[in-house]
Amino acid sequence: MRDALCSVIAGGRDRVIELQRDLVAIPALGPVNGGHGEREKAEHLLRLLRSMGALRIEEIPAPDDTVPCGFRPNLAAVIPGRDASRTFWVISHTDIVPPGDAELWTSPPYELRVDGDLIYGRGVEDNHQGLVASLLVAEAVLAGSEPPPINFGMLFVADEETASAKGLDYVLTHRRDLFGPRDLILIPDFGTADGEMVEVAEKSLLWLKFSVFGKQCHASTPQKGVNSLVAASDLILRLRSLYARFDHQDPLFFPSSSTFEATKKEANVPNVNTIPGLDVFYLDCRVLVEYDLDEIQVAVSETCAEVAADHGVRVEWEIVQEVRSAPATSPDSPIVQRMLTAVQAVHGTNPRPMGIGGGTVASFLRRQGIPCVVWSTLLGTAHQPNEHSSIRNTLADAQVMAHVLCMDDPS
Repeated sequence: MRDALCSVIAGGRDRVIELQRDLVAIPALGPVNGGHGEREKAEHLLRLLRSMGALRIEEIPAPDDTVPCGFRPNLAAVIPGRDASRTFWVISHTDIVPPGDAELWTSPPYELRVDGDLIYGRGVEDNHQGLVASLLVAEAVLAGSEPPPINFGMLFVADEETASAKGLDYVLTHRRDLFGPRDLILIPDFGTADGEMVEVAEKSLLWLKFSVFGKQCHASTPQKGVNSLVAASDLILRLRSLYARFDHQDPLFFPSSSTFEATKKEANVPNVNTIPGLDVFYLDCRVLVEYDLDEIQVAVSETCAEVAADHGVRVEWEIVQEVRSAPATSPDSPIVQRMLTAVQAVHGTNPRPMGIGGGTVASFLRRQGIPCVVWSTLLGTAHQPNEHSSIRNTLADAQVMAHVLCMDDPS
């Protein structure tokens, strides 16, 4: 069955273009991003799924009074397999981010442009590539004469771009029973161009905002003030000591250590001849699971106190965002082992389990003890002007999914 599915999928170039063209034309922006939600795109997918037949479809609306329809749509669709006790789920999201400055696009962001193997448009990579790949598998399965070895499930969730409270987090809270203990779960929403990264773990995330208060004065009389920029600069450099203090290495990740990087800095004074009395900057921390974020915060407080005493300033800091890492998916779990075998078979490469510094919706599953993998073959243009994806990669992603679905597994 696997070879038959892959053969059907391999001839799906025109179908990829057709599906992508319809999806790109529906700007599913969440309310935080200035849109009306994902309802129109979900209704399009619902019509498509119903036209396929032989699917069990469930709508899981998350109430949201900030959108006109009053809810954010989540859709689950399952093709029954011979072993109905087990499902291979592919979870993709329907929302997108705004296109940004239209002048930076070489074609309208909501009109698909095809250039050889590449297709352009907002959402074509994030997350249409994974979504379309799952639809290709479903259509190939339903075109065949026999059911798959296990159920094939597609879960289309809302709100991924803005914290997932109305998306996967909501689904897990209200329909945890969708997922069985032996289910296999793939989230095709992160990956590398060679497909070798099979993501099984994520670092904790901690974003901090620092405000350094000095005393503003004329630059010709610095003795009358306290230079907040000098103190803030010293603080930025001293915070580099977090690297040495929290220096554990985990080869699962690249980079293998926790990271502590100063990033954004807000403007202080508008003119050159004024010593600033307030400087504000931010620190992006990606922390290995070995460390509790409370430990990081204690070290930050100590460093701020030292700078305040040495420079005669007041330092305040606050948490902008905090996401504590979920337990990693074991590299020995069935979904990881199937993915490694499938990627190697389709791409002829040597994939490996890895961790990343960013965060995905996989954390919601892992916190509930549900093993999952994040994987796709992506060009890395998500959220950029002229976002694009590869038709060839989409077809290969679908073939990897078909391999996972049809693979023999003694468990």
